[in-house]
Amino acid sequence: MTFMKSFLRQAALALPLAAALIAAPASAQNAFTPAQRTEIQSIIKDYLIKNPDVLREALTEMEKRAKADEAAQRSKAVADLSPKLFQSKAQVVLGNPNGKVQIVEFFDYNCGYCKRAMADMMEIIKKNPDVRMVLKEFPVLGPGSVEAAQVASALHLQFDGEKYLAFHQRLMTARGQVGRAQALAAAKASGADMEKLEAAMNGEAVRSGLQEVMQIADALSLTGTPSYVVGDEVVVGAVGLQTLQGKIDNIRKCGKADCG
Repeated sequence: MTFMKSFLRQAALALPLAAALIAAPASAQNAFTPAQRTEIQSIIKDYLIKNPDVLREALTEMEKRAKADEAAQRSKAVADLSPKLFQSKAQVVLGNPNGKVQIVEFFDYNCGYCKRAMADMMEIIKKNPDVRMVLKEFPVLGPGSVEAAQVASALHLQFDGEKYLAFHQRLMTARGQVGRAQALAAAKASGADMEKLEAAMNGEAVRSGLQEVMQIADALSLTGTPSYVVGDEVVVGAVGLQTLQGKIDNIRKCGKADCG
């Protein structure tokens, strides 16, 4: 077994995922006798105990591959969902409606990170005249968020562009938890026809629009806000102006959010 020990020690050094051999599938184990399998597992276990960095590197590599797989799946979902993501009748469009660089933001009016990220959105629109910014209501933080989303979606049936943005900013800068009362007050201050607004809040257009966003979010594996789609890439979390701007610049440069 001296040759086998030497071979396996070299294999452990060469393959960061050698730990997986401890629980090798039956098809692989059948190539060895029970005694050989026991010795192989013992050798690998002993090696990993004496060289824990190998296991740490293996776990890091596994995590890296898992993230890459998730990103690939999300990118495919973006392509499959492109019409609903970028051209839905239920969405609000800010910035250049014909912009070549498209960004979708999934937000919740009760999300503190979304409130802080609003400044990033405004700066992006201001400095990038070729950006088409799409807002999607993603009320995941409780009943108040759902109520605010219903009001906002009903308001969108009346307003778009600057008038909707004025409402959006009022509600995003409101103190405390936002719900029906705060959203209605912001809509009234924005000049909405309140009778039409309240009639539309529980209507089919609002209901189907919010349901569509939930379906898209599920397909993209989104669980929180803010989340973005920048070009072909899903970006989760309040990543900040610099990161978003870098991805916009990449789209201009190579056609993708990540030119790597």
